[in-house]
Amino acid sequence: MLTLTRRLFGAGLLATSLFAASGLPAAELTEFKIGYQKTGLPVIARQQQIIEKALEPKGITVSWVEFTAGPPLVEALNVGSINVGWTGDAPPIFGQAAGSAITYVAALPSNGAGEAIFVKPESPIQSLADLKGKKIGVGKGTSAHNLVVAALEKAGIDFKDVTPVYLSPADAAAAFASDKIDAWAVWDPFFAIAETRYKPRVLTTSAETLNVKTYFLANRDFAGEHPETITTVIASLKEAAAWADANRDKVAAALHEVTGVPLEAQTIAANRTKFGIEPITPEIVASQQQTADRFFKLGLIPRQITVSDAVWTAPSN
Repeated sequence: MLTLTRRLFGAGLLATSLFAASGLPAAELTEFKIGYQKTGLPVIARQQQIIEKALEPKGITVSWVEFTAGPPLVEALNVGSINVGWTGDAPPIFGQAAGSAITYVAALPSNGAGEAIFVKPESPIQSLADLKGKKIGVGKGTSAHNLVVAALEKAGIDFKDVTPVYLSPADAAAAFASDKIDAWAVWDPFFAIAETRYKPRVLTTSAETLNVKTYFLANRDFAGEHPETITTVIASLKEAAAWADANRDKVAAALHEVTGVPLEAQTIAANRTKFGIEPITPEIVASQQQTADRFFKLGLIPRQITVSDAVWTAPSN
């Protein structure tokens, strides 16, 4: 069966290569599938219908697919079940190391103050140094995973001296509530929800620890076949970012409307979110490469990668 699978996979690659070499146009796009999470710029764009308005004249409908974290979103990009999606800094690194067919198409501001490592107020843990020997709930391969790694490094704690408990945000929330983990590392709106429920002690945030970005990613083949759609969507996201900055009082309500997350939590998240979208610069690539190198050194990814190999080149005008 494995041999047959490999033969079929090889035949598929050959067919794809021959098709590309033939110069035939890509199939006409009628549906554009976007992966998103419960916060940030893509949610605003969805609420404002900005991408839909931009693509409708081209006969393209838009479908939105929700994910709880970046790693499953990257896998969906890899298999082509979505065309584009937004994640933190770590998921594309894990994806590239696994050979995923993804490409970086734009950068967005970091999760910043909206991503943290925290404990319950009654916890004896007072600082990052106190995490030694403790259980930290975190999503494997997520931006919060990178926050934990970097924060421990800054505190002089070996990653091997803590016990990472790899959980989805929902499962981590349950583990945190029942004290099955000592600390939790997660992003908004899950962090904001925890703040409203527990008034936790924050040990550090991404804004205090890291200089990273979040990323707008695409399926590699899709970006190659439909570059004009990618550029149209990036322009739409710029428009959504401008709206969000000019209408801060309405951002939380917009996020609440799309996600169903309580308004109080989305208000906290919205007030500390930075909105914007920018090209992938050499400086951004260098920063992302440092993260990838750190992960490889710790054995968190199976091989060294070159981040620049996965950066999309926008078509010249």
